[in-house]
Formats: sequence, structure tokens, C-alpha cells
Amino acid sequence: MNTVDLPRHLLRQVSKPARYVGGEWNSVYKNVPEASDEAVRPFVRFAFCFPDIYEIGMSNLALRILYDRLNKRDDTWCERVFYPGTDMVDRMRELDIPLFALESKSPINDFDLIGFTLQYEMCYTTVLDMLALGGVPQFTSERGESDPFVIAGGPVVYNIEPMSDFFDIVLIGEGEELLPDLVDCYQEWKLSGAPREQFLLSAAAIEGVYVPSLYNVTYNQDGTIAAVIPAKAGVPAKVRKRIELDLDQTSFPTDSIVPNMEIVHDRIFLELFRGCTRGCRFCQAGMIYRPVRERSADKLLEQAKEMEASTGYDEIGMLSLSTSDYSQLGCLTDSLLEEMTPNHTSLSLPSLRLDSFNLGLMEKASRTRKGGLTFAPEAGSQRLRDVINKNIKEEDLLSAMKLAFAGGWSGAKLYFMLGLPTETIEDVEGIALLTEKIEEIYRSLPREQRPRKLELTVSTAFFIPKPFTPFQWVPQMSQEKLREHQRHLRNLIKSRSVKYQWHEFSTSWIEAVLARGDRRLGKVLHRVWQQGGRLEAWDEHFVLDRWLTALEENDLSLDFYTARERSYEEILPWDHIDCCVDKEFLWQEYQRALTGELTPACHEACMACGANCFGGGICYEQR
Repeated sequence: MNTVDLPRHLLRQVSKPARYVGGEWNSVYKNVPEASDEAVRPFVRFAFCFPDIYEIGMSNLALRILYDRLNKRDDTWCERVFYPGTDMVDRMRELDIPLFALESKSPINDFDLIGFTLQYEMCYTTVLDMLALGGVPQFTSERGESDPFVIAGGPVVYNIEPMSDFFDIVLIGEGEELLPDLVDCYQEWKLSGAPREQFLLSAAAIEGVYVPSLYNVTYNQDGTIAAVIPAKAGVPAKVRKRIELDLDQTSFPTDSIVPNMEIVHDRIFLELFRGCTRGCRFCQAGMIYRPVRERSADKLLEQAKEMEASTGYDEIGMLSLSTSDYSQLGCLTDSLLEEMTPNHTSLSLPSLRLDSFNLGLMEKASRTRKGGLTFAPEAGSQRLRDVINKNIKEEDLLSAMKLAFAGGWSGAKLYFMLGLPTETIEDVEGIALLTEKIEEIYRSLPREQRPRKLELTVSTAFFIPKPFTPFQWVPQMSQEKLREHQRHLRNLIKSRSVKYQWHEFSTSWIEAVLARGDRRLGKVLHRVWQQGGRLEAWDEHFVLDRWLTALEENDLSLDFYTARERSYEEILPWDHIDCCVDKEFLWQEYQRALTGELTPACHEACMACGANCFGGGICYEQR
């Protein structure tokens, strides 16, 4: 087994050397067996790569779940790989040190399987830099018999077409369901001695596994897709996602790794459920993770006690797309507080829905530590909230803020989006009007009942049309109009009690290109990487001109991907992927959005989206 030597002088020269040394509490170390008899299933080495720095990657629950799931196998060793800080990357290149895994310090090109979790599109160039830094050929067509197989998973792979030149295998769905089958398939292929292509063909036969190189894409003269056709017999025309249906029966990492340094989310987490019943029309996660599947409160309490004992953390966070929708939330929080408060372990709640804000619940969470409140109205007017199916009203926000002030909170952070479909300047003005009404509520309270100082933060991000949402067909608002809306809102918010934070538009522009892009963007991504692109999700590393130049060099139009409305008949780049939410349902939701018609949540009525094909979850159980 090859290992990388990390000189002490190198670690002294870079910031945060704890990112690179490994050895954290609960990390897994295994002995790699020598080459064994051909009849014995081969030992598999899996490099789990997160295309961002350690502090962000170690805050990702998917990494922890899959690390635990794979390392429970005696015949597999999963190790972690993160993108180094830029100071470390530069020094590694100077010293010819390849990218390595934290546990064994082996270069990533020594592994059998290299898996990337892709949480956002702007990580693509970082993936390319990690492959180059690790000595792995970037293009699938350039990998030989001795090279690792490069795999992708995560939410953005539902349209992986812009990166299809670089990934051998893509997992559509939940990794803990798919990876064991893929590892088994790899072992069988290794024993057979068959060529590399045979493993790809065998993998493509596994439900939920997409092999991009086994599909041919043709284009019309106008640049739209003419067809996506399997290149070989036996390759499925459509790849359907795989999910874990019973979360109580699936494994969860209760002996999770404890980092040697502070990370972004430095606490233990409980995953309450997967999916969301609400159906917000802009939200990709709410569609691709259907149907909703809950863990029982008893199982969550058991996991919380085990994690507290095995990690020593004094804060427990709750993860889900809409925590206040968890059916057993009240009894769960009561049980957690009864168990954890004597140990001074606090409970952390994420953003809650305004229409279910509960002061009693927040007081439970703040019994040992009082955190900030976060709400996401998303739009400033009721008309636009109906368009996006947010299903909350202005009075929900105002009553929640009144309860919060009465409970001792001095303010909140409010999240909105600019550039939503059909947005007008009046909708933007509604955001400022909401903040004024909140200030009025604060001032209306008797002085002795008011929190000491009102502190509101308004944060706006730009809407990005995403695949597998009702808005996958819409054009993105023009840069000029978005800047006008943002500037107008900034001028309207004048109160010293309100802080306005906003995102720059240029990153959202490119993210929209990649989110709905096709295979032709692979050359663009590679060119951006050649010009120094890496960590593009970070404002300090993003350079818009690199992207515009790369698009122009490859005769591609940015407006083709961002400013164009798609028709229902157009073949979309991801139409051969099946997330089990019907295209017809999404189109109907788009039409309902244009008329401002609301759609009830899944736990209120079934709208036949298609997710009941799994025979479980909320949509099935309540019918």
C-alpha cells in the first residue's frame, strides 16, 4: 500500500494543519490484506471525496452515513478525501504530493472506487482539480484498466449531463441502498478478470445506476436534444432512483467521527425524516426525495443517547426539509430534553415553517442555549407566495414574530428569493413592507415587555430553475432586471434595525447554466478548470469571465440555457432519469403556478405525483 509522506515543515507552513492529519476519534482504520486467492472476494478500497474543504465536508451527513455503511463491511475500507485549502494545494503541487485519503494517507489513484458526493453544481471544477491532483485521468475515455472507477452521487446528479464526460458511474437515489450492490458487482467483476467495460455494463444493470458513457445523445439544429438512446443492448432506456423505505431499519452512524478542529456544523445530528410533503414549486429537494419517510421517535431517542455517549458533543441538531412537519416532534423533543438536559446537552432546531411556529417548542430548544430564529417566507407578497405554493400567509409571519418577541427573542433572520417566476416590482416592495410591519409589532409592545433591541436580517438569494421541479421549464430573470429588483429593495430598507444581505448574481447565472445544462458543457467545465477554476462556490474564487470565455470558445450561448422558456414537448437533458415524480404532474403544477392556484400538502391530499410507486411513505400510508 502506497502512502504519502507529509513533511512537518509543510504542515507548519499551512493554515489549519488539522485538516490533513486524520486520526480523529471514531475514524476507521483497517489492515489492507495482501493479494489473496482468486476464489476469495477481493478487498475493496473506497475513497469518499467531498469537493470542498474539510470543515464543510465533515458537516455533511451523507458522508457520515456512507462512511459508516461501507465500513461496517469486513471486505471494504471507506476513507475520506477533502479538497485542501488553497495554500496546501499550491504547496502540494510544488512538492509533487498527490491528493490523499486522511486515514491511510494513500494517493487516491491507489483506490478501487472513488466516489464524489455532489451537493451543488458549483463544485464541478473542484472535482476536476481533485482528480488532477490525485493523478486520476479526468475523462472517462482516458482511464485504463488499472485506473479507479469514478462515481458520483448526491442531489445534483439528477442532471449530471454537464459532468458526464468525467464520471464512470452515477448513483441515482440514496447511497446506502445503492453502494452495497455496486461493491458486490465490483468484486464479482474483479474475480472474473473481464475488461473494464464489462464492469460498466454490469453496473448499468443495477436499478438506480446510470453509466453516462453507455448512452448516445443527439441534438437538433436549434441546439435542443433530439434523443437520448442506450448505446448497447441491455442498458435501460430510463434509470429509476432507489431509496431506503424503512428508515428505522437502515443503519445510522451513532459512533460518528469527532473532528480535531471546529467545523461548520459542530454538533451531532438526528435525521428525522426524508422528503417533504409541502410541494414548494421552486424546491428540487422536495420533489426528488419523495415520498416522505419518517424515523420513529423511539429510534431517534435511542440514536441520540448513543451519539451523545460516543462523541461527547453537547448539542443535538435536527435534520429534515421541514422539521415542524415531523409527526412525533412534540414527544421527541420532550424525551430528548428529559434525557439530555441533566448532561447540559442542548437541542438545536433549524428553520421552522411560519404556519406551525410554536413558542413552546422554541422554549424547549432554548432551555439550555438560546439561538437565533430563522424563517423563510421566500416571497414578499401573498400573490407570489401562492405562485410558488409556499402555503403561508402574511399573518403567519406577523403572529410568529409577535410570539417570538413575547418569548424574549429580539428578532429573526428572514430568507427571501428574488427573480421568482412572475415576480414584479410590487412583489419586491412587499419584502420591505413586511419588515416595516414587524417593526410596528415590536414598537406596539409595552416597553417593559420588549426585547432590548430589535435585530432583523433580510437575506435574499436569486431563484435558479432546477430539474424535476414545476419551474424546470421557466427562463431565469435577466441580469438587468434582477439587479433592478435588488437595488430597489436595498433602497427601500432604511431602518437601522434591519440588516440587508444579498448574493451576487453572477454565480447564480452560471449555476442556472449547469443546473439545466447538457453534455456539451463538459468542454466548458474543463476549460474553466484549465484557466484556474476551483472552489467556484466561494465568491473569492469565482471569476465570471472564465465562464463566459469558455462558453464562447465552445460556441455555446449562455442565454440558451438561462433565458429561454422550454416547451412541454422539448426533450430535457435529464428526461432519461426517473425520480418517480411524473413529468405530467410537474407540468400541471407549472400551469397552476401561472394562475396562482395552491396545491395541498401530501399529508392533506394525494395529488398523484407518482411517488406512491414505492408502496410506502406518507403518500401511501395515508391513502
